[in-house]
Amino acid sequence: MASSAIAPGYTPCINKKDVGLSAFSSQPSISVQNAKKRVSRKIVAVMTPQQSERSPATTGSVKTGMTMTEKIFARASEKPQLSPGENVWVNVDILMTHDVCGPGTFGIFKREFGQNAKVWDREKIVIIPDHYIFTADERANRNVDICRDFSNEQNIKYFYDIKDLGNFKANPDYKGVCHVALAQEGHCRPGEVLLGTDSHTCTAGAFGQFATGIGNTDAGFVLGTGKLLLKVPPTLRFVIDGEMPNYLLAKDLILQIIGEISVSGATYKAMEFVGSTVESLTMEERMTLCNMVVEAGGKNGLVPADSTTYKYLEDKTSVPYEAVYSDGQARFLSEYRFDVSKMEPLVAKPHSPDNRALARECKDVKIDRVYIGSCTGGKTEDFMAAAKVFLASGKKVKVPTFLVPATHKVWMDIYGLPVPESGGKTCSQIFEEAGCDTPTSPSCGACLGGPKDTYARLNEPQASYTIFCWNTVSNLSKESLQNLVA
Repeated sequence: MASSAIAPGYTPCINKKDVGLSAFSSQPSISVQNAKKRVSRKIVAVMTPQQSERSPATTGSVKTGMTMTEKIFARASEKPQLSPGENVWVNVDILMTHDVCGPGTFGIFKREFGQNAKVWDREKIVIIPDHYIFTADERANRNVDICRDFSNEQNIKYFYDIKDLGNFKANPDYKGVCHVALAQEGHCRPGEVLLGTDSHTCTAGAFGQFATGIGNTDAGFVLGTGKLLLKVPPTLRFVIDGEMPNYLLAKDLILQIIGEISVSGATYKAMEFVGSTVESLTMEERMTLCNMVVEAGGKNGLVPADSTTYKYLEDKTSVPYEAVYSDGQARFLSEYRFDVSKMEPLVAKPHSPDNRALARECKDVKIDRVYIGSCTGGKTEDFMAAAKVFLASGKKVKVPTFLVPATHKVWMDIYGLPVPESGGKTCSQIFEEAGCDTPTSPSCGACLGGPKDTYARLNEPQASYTIFCWNTVSNLSKESLQNLVA
């Protein structure tokens, strides 16, 4: 199914001369202004064979190959060449925080930079209430108030506020889950550095950018300086080829990978996903793939930007960006290869994402409830996949089934988009016919626990399957949904 091989040493160096393209791209450099692509061409000098083995030159015009992550770090640190293990000051393009970590981050910022200090760039900070929102808990509500006060004080351009907790639709700025909202609102762009006070910030790597989670102290420093000291991670390369079967989702792919390398197999490493299967994935499926690299200990995950990426971004951002790609001579710590045609739907059993099993092996496991939603699986395509299975079954669910759309847009899609081959029925209609709970207000919901009155929160011992959600008790893939209906 998969193979691992330590990458060989450097191949003979190529003397590359810039003829109008970025030095950080082994493929044709793509600069995008106002979401329009300009493709230029690149000529590489002829390589002459070496007469004896020697280490690559580190000065002059000779450059060693770099991976995508190394190139992004090089651009962000204004250095021509970087290697894994180097510590560099990186210029941050976007900093995201939310209602859970925002108050602590703001407190550190004011303590270190002064009560009257101003943030480094009010247009590069995104504050998204999303975790503990629809609750009567006073402390959780106070966290949102603190985010609002700080945003007003600093004149933060991108604060997605919510005031009316009784009706999320009455809040024009409210979005929902930060990782999905960042993409939908155009804050994810190829070649950039995006940091967030949430471990699943790595989701944004689907856009060919470096995205990772950081702590409140680091975020407080970024608020004041726009910089952070980071170590360049080595890169693991995952090549997934073959036509994606209709019974698989990207969640199956990442569970397969985590099962291969374990929950610590990518500790402080970049995970780069390539291959014909990856190229065929939609942006939402690529987001699922990158979302769970942190469950393998990964520092970040990346999918090279392509036409699918550019099309998604066309109506979402006017900020110029430049995609980068790994060089042919780039060094990868390891390379893993998968044939998707040989994969089956998977389940992550208690109590670890790498405790995988084939879904068919778990068909007789009794469950008490089901949860569909959150950052990994609360996107439009996730609910579409679930609706298709319920539609094909034509039966009622056996257990309470909770639905939590990631964002306001996803909620609208559930009620507005027809499911293919359903005769015009929407996801919401199919869910209602199947006996599921009514889709609730967009948020992280019960995924991180939260106050006791959080929708669908597990407040007593039960066997709960969290379908598509990252925070596993057990994770079902598309095929496993069949077992939920009578």
